[in-house]
Amino acid sequence: MNRGNDRKKTVVDVRTRVAEAYGKLVEKGRGPCGEYAPTSIGYAPEELGDVPHDAVVNAFGCGNPLAYSEVRQGQVVLDLGSGAGIDVILAARKVGPAGRVIGVDMTPEMIARARENIARAGLSNAEIREGCIEALPVEDASVDWVISNCVISLSPDKPKVFAEIARVLRPGGRFSISDLVVSEMPAWLRELPALHDACIGGALDEGAYLEGLRDAGLIDVRVVARSTYDAEQIRALVASGEVLVPEGISDATISAGIEALAGKVQSIKVVGAKPGA
Repeated sequence: MNRGNDRKKTVVDVRTRVAEAYGKLVEKGRGPCGEYAPTSIGYAPEELGDVPHDAVVNAFGCGNPLAYSEVRQGQVVLDLGSGAGIDVILAARKVGPAGRVIGVDMTPEMIARARENIARAGLSNAEIREGCIEALPVEDASVDWVISNCVISLSPDKPKVFAEIARVLRPGGRFSISDLVVSEMPAWLRELPALHDACIGGALDEGAYLEGLRDAGLIDVRVVARSTYDAEQIRALVASGEVLVPEGISDATISAGIEALAGKVQSIKVVGAKPGA
């Protein structure tokens, strides 16, 4: 048995399915991590006023990573899994003409939407690059901030993502991430595609998430805010995707499993830095 090849196939399969799922969802203007209005997950109404409507309705995140950052004029910001571009556009406003924002996404439909929304916003200091967050098309030590919004939990290889964050940050550079974490989740629930695509099935527990960032060489890693999901919110997330039921597991069992996750799924805001000047 070649476990290396099996692992590579699993990674490719997950990426392909996630890209296809989000490509379909952007056409609906409805995402598995974005059932609620952006203002309910940390975006202020006034900052959304000049953001193109398409970027707002296709904001499939679980928080506002910029709300916990100190992004300043003239800096370079990288958004992992930039989607339709809401955080790229908001970051571009913050860094101003002297700064630059790079978004990276692997879904062609999302990339096209983000580029259109950047053009609608009249921004010349933002760009979208096609690529995976496990192998970022970005130079070493070239960005001041890394942000991400409910995307790393979708990755099939999170240690590589954490290592890439450390690689692209300049010494002293910082990150601000909104993401989901989950504790005590049965393995069979994790295998449901709808739960994975809703950012839950592939989520780490909080301790492993923070340790993964630290193992990549990042420092001052801490959670600065959190919110806990109840059963109704989890059910709404799962209902956004296609629930493929494993053989031998009933709908009632799945419903009970989702019910049992209440209080164990959290949206956290994580910040930290790369050592250096």
